[in-house]
Amino acid sequence: MSGTPRLRSAYPLTPNSGQRLQNSYGGGKGASESRVPLPVLSGPPQDPQAPLVPFSLVDAPSQRLYITFFYLGLTVWRLCDYQRLVSDDSDSLWLFMKWVAIDSVFLYGLPGLKVPWLQWSATTMTILFAVHAIADAVLMFRIPIPVEAWLVAFTRLFYDRELAVSERRVKPATILQNSSLILGKQIIHILPEGSAMLNPEQAPYCIDTVTTSVDLPIRVNQTNPISIELLRIDLDTNLNETITINPKEIRKLKKQAEKRFLHHEPASPRLLQYTVKQTGLYRLQKVVDESKLEVQRRLSDALVVRCPSASIKTVPENKCMGDLSNFHLRVDATPPIIVKYSKIVKGEERGRVVLSIPPENLASPLVRQRTSVAPITGVSAANVDVSWARIQSTSIPLNESLGVIGDWKYSIDEVEDGCGNRVTYNSSHLVEFYRQRQINILPLEQKFSVHERPKAYLQGCDSQRPLRVPKGRSVRLPVEIGQSGPNKVDHGAHRFSYQFTPSADILPNQEHAKNASFAEFELGNNAGPHEISAPGLYTLQSVQSAFCAGEVLEPSSCLLSNPTEPSLNIDSQTIPDRCAGNSVGLTVDLDLTGTPPFRIKYIIRRRGGPVTPEVKETDLLHTQLDLRPVHSGHYTYEFLEISDSVYKEPRSLRDQNFVLEQDVKPPASARFLDPYPNRKTCIGEPVSLEIQLMGDAPWNLDYEIVHQGRRHKRKLDAIDTSIFTLTTDELSNGGEYSVALTAVTDRSGCKVSLEQETKIEVALQRPKASFGVIDGHRTTLALAGRPVKLPLRLQGEAPWTVTHRKQNSDDLITSHFKTSNPDIEVREAGIYELVKVNDATCPGNLDAALKTFKVEWIPRPQVRMSESALVELVDDKFIKRDICEGDEDAVELSFTGTPPFDVEYDHEREPERGQRSTNTKKFTAGIRLASVRMDSSIAGLHRYKISKLSDLSYSHDRLSFMPVVVEQRVQARPVAAFFEGGMTYKYCKEEEAGGENVPISLQGKSPFLLEVEIRHHSSAKPEVVTIPNIETNRYNLHIPHRLLALGTHVVRIRKIKDANGCHRRMGQEAPAVHVNVAEVPSISALEALTDYCVGDRIAYTLSGSPPFNVFYTFQGQERKASSKTTNFRRLAEKPGEFTITAVTDQRSTECKAHVQITKTIHEMPSVRVSKGRTASVDIHEGGEAEILFEFGGTPPFEFSYTRSSNPPKGKKPQILETKSDVSYKHTKTVLASDEGIYEVVAIKDRFCAFSTQKVSGTSGQKLLTYR
Repeated sequence: MSGTPRLRSAYPLTPNSGQRLQNSYGGGKGASESRVPLPVLSGPPQDPQAPLVPFSLVDAPSQRLYITFFYLGLTVWRLCDYQRLVSDDSDSLWLFMKWVAIDSVFLYGLPGLKVPWLQWSATTMTILFAVHAIADAVLMFRIPIPVEAWLVAFTRLFYDRELAVSERRVKPATILQNSSLILGKQIIHILPEGSAMLNPEQAPYCIDTVTTSVDLPIRVNQTNPISIELLRIDLDTNLNETITINPKEIRKLKKQAEKRFLHHEPASPRLLQYTVKQTGLYRLQKVVDESKLEVQRRLSDALVVRCPSASIKTVPENKCMGDLSNFHLRVDATPPIIVKYSKIVKGEERGRVVLSIPPENLASPLVRQRTSVAPITGVSAANVDVSWARIQSTSIPLNESLGVIGDWKYSIDEVEDGCGNRVTYNSSHLVEFYRQRQINILPLEQKFSVHERPKAYLQGCDSQRPLRVPKGRSVRLPVEIGQSGPNKVDHGAHRFSYQFTPSADILPNQEHAKNASFAEFELGNNAGPHEISAPGLYTLQSVQSAFCAGEVLEPSSCLLSNPTEPSLNIDSQTIPDRCAGNSVGLTVDLDLTGTPPFRIKYIIRRRGGPVTPEVKETDLLHTQLDLRPVHSGHYTYEFLEISDSVYKEPRSLRDQNFVLEQDVKPPASARFLDPYPNRKTCIGEPVSLEIQLMGDAPWNLDYEIVHQGRRHKRKLDAIDTSIFTLTTDELSNGGEYSVALTAVTDRSGCKVSLEQETKIEVALQRPKASFGVIDGHRTTLALAGRPVKLPLRLQGEAPWTVTHRKQNSDDLITSHFKTSNPDIEVREAGIYELVKVNDATCPGNLDAALKTFKVEWIPRPQVRMSESALVELVDDKFIKRDICEGDEDAVELSFTGTPPFDVEYDHEREPERGQRSTNTKKFTAGIRLASVRMDSSIAGLHRYKISKLSDLSYSHDRLSFMPVVVEQRVQARPVAAFFEGGMTYKYCKEEEAGGENVPISLQGKSPFLLEVEIRHHSSAKPEVVTIPNIETNRYNLHIPHRLLALGTHVVRIRKIKDANGCHRRMGQEAPAVHVNVAEVPSISALEALTDYCVGDRIAYTLSGSPPFNVFYTFQGQERKASSKTTNFRRLAEKPGEFTITAVTDQRSTECKAHVQITKTIHEMPSVRVSKGRTASVDIHEGGEAEILFEFGGTPPFEFSYTRSSNPPKGKKPQILETKSDVSYKHTKTVLASDEGIYEVVAIKDRFCAFSTQKVSGTSGQKLLTYR
């Protein structure tokens, strides 16, 4: 035996005592040859490893045998104490402590014997002592041990079979542990090499006058670089610059990195912080390690830009009401940019605004949110274009209407560029930081002072009343400044602009020509009046105060004319004597031009007599001067000077030599019958004048029409009536016309000159009328019944007559006005329309777009309740559908008016029993809808009357408010009860009819609807029987057999409903009766599940007398199974439909209890990785590999896969991470870049799941339910 080879793991050889003794005393051959005899000592040496009992007395195997016998004796003694404990009921604690002490002495004393193989370590001894102590506790305290279960479990290790749904025995392990469901794995190897990466966190960086440099992080992993090259791409020029970091700098950076790093593992990554002071796109170009080899670089860029900044291009602070703010925010940053600013009006903040500014052409990689460490631009450095990273100066216009008078302030709060660099301006420490470094802060605020606007008009001059000025002289433009709004206009300097068209270019309709010119002037602040001298049409265009442009009112136009200078033409005729035909004087026809009245100075000189000065004053353009001297002789008449109303300085006529001579030697006549010497008419209309002719018919009449210095002569012949109507042509030009009768000839043929003249004033344009605006609109809101003034704008000659009406009304209202900006007062809401307008002379025109004005009342508060299927209007009352006592109900009210609404209503009760009562309630509705809860606590008639209503604009008006009355009847609930509560009734399951009736008493209005609850003692869910149309107050209940199961049933009245629609639910405390049903076999599922997976166990419970026969169908085949117990269980080995159809027991073999319990068995999901094979892929650092998952089952699929380490041979892999994913298809590809072994550990589909990760008490699979 000593020569037999032994394994290293075998027990050590027992020491040979004989051999030991032989070697010790030199009895062997080897000893005599190799050992030197020792000197004889006084005693043998002490061996620390020697046994307590020498092997010379008892050898080692014998000692171990004796110890075993001693241990078996202790065990027998222990069992005897246990037996005595069971029979005598001894003290368990004492026996437990006794045997714990014996075991401790035995076990801890055993190593002291130093017997080979029994010298165990302290850990082993502690474990053995703990096991013995547990055994002592189990025995002495009589703790039951599931020996039977252990035996069953032990038996299943060798024989484990169960009945499946196919009625054959199968091994569950082959189904539950189906390794073919998850096949394949993917192994990824990453080639080991060092790496370096710039800006691993993709942090943004920026520099400016405050931050002049930034530290760029360079992460180095598993490498010791000695040279680093950075590529900088200039943002302005796109030129490349290579920055080399020498070994000395690298060592310095590494020392700084070691200080920042808490752990000192050599393989851990380090961050080298390299300082740069220039903007640009930085890229790690080259890294060389100690082995002179280039280190792999992870592509990542660091973008250093100018820090974003924002300022305001300030504009003048003074603005006018209604102006736009019209200033710009200037932002200098790398797009896309986000700017935040706030607005304060009159000391109150009006919100914060966030503006997003995209880059030009949207061509920037910063527009996309980068979620990885990929480079900003993927092109090579030679072709990269970083123009998108340059500072973009953007001017953002802010145009907001300044509609509130007072102080406004806009301030910039924050600016952020596309990289994520953010500057906040509203922090006080930033302002202090700038101040300490004497850095100029750009304007960050824009303030405005909003002022009121002035109004201006022309006074004393309009299109009908021109200014007449002599040529070469000027006159003041009559501008007046009015008041605007509730604030008085600042009467300081005002600037005006006007439009001017020369007289020759004025259009026929007296409008400005296209080539009209514009001019400006200023009034106030010691500035004199503005003088005008050029003839033409002046129209005031604008008025500007020191801050604001104002509004121009009517009249705004004025016509300035330079009338023609006065001139004179004379023509003379002798005045013959009618009888003798001698001349009795001289009739001088004076043809005048100019502006009447005229003053003509002449002298009469008689030969040999004195010179007599005379003055002729006339308002006519043609007049006659009868010179009838008293004395005969030779007379000389000389016209010397002429002047008119405009040219008051006399003009000499001597150069025209108006001298008449006559030797002094009653004719036909004509005159105007018009009682008004000066008539007015409208432009474009003819004028009719009545003329009386004297003499003998027929007459010939000469007359002239003079306008603006132009003379048009006309002649009428053969007039045979003495009263004649002279009708002129249409007068197409505005201004003054003169119609003069110049001569008349009667039958005698003697032509007599006339001095008859009449003037006609032709309006320059037709009058106009339009509605003005209120707050910029031709609509207004006002309180009902209050007068409303509608602004009018009139053009023409005062006074005006304006006719208006309310649309859809035939009543016309005529008003007379003397000013051009009057108001019309109305008292009704509606659309008011101008019908016609007349000024002092002419009918006018109306602009269709400006002739209407809409007046709306702020609606008075009203409350309405619409009719519906639940509400009916009867005799001005709303009858709401009856409800039952205790039901919740509410009435929905809708309001019109201005919230909030204050409502007061009266609630009147007329109960079925008791006295009538009334109480008043109030509530406030904050919106236009409100819900009023109806009272249903007392049965009877309830009446609700809304008596008062007011809102924010109107108080309660009892004259205009119509109360709303709502009535509702509350019906009492019905009552149902058993006549004999608590009584037990008997039914038999086999009977198809018959059985005892359960009498029930009913109270209420028939017909009734009754719900009865039948609850089996073993079921938590009751059966409910609904019995409709019960016409009497007593009903005999017969329970259908289909609702009865074996055992005792509790029957309760669950609900009763009467003809009023009211119902009453009975609680569990209501009286009940019991129904006992004779035993019939039944079967029920232990679980409520209907879907199972292959490998699950489908269990049922049976009631009745065993044994049972269970009938079921599976996969279309009818099968029969028997069960000797009340449990029926089968293993689902295949997918399909499993349906229990019937069951019988020992006492009812001839009667089947038919059931229909269906369970669906689903196949297990499966997954294959890499086509079900083990695939290995090698990738570089940063690379990716595809992992293909193929699924079997019902989508969607949820699966978990692990990444384990690639262990060396002989070692188990360690799970590094576990991930979960979802696939809605039967295939899915996942990209992986980390090294390891990828394999699926769990898979589940719509119904089932399978996992290779075992959990105690589970089989590795379960049924999933998707809801």
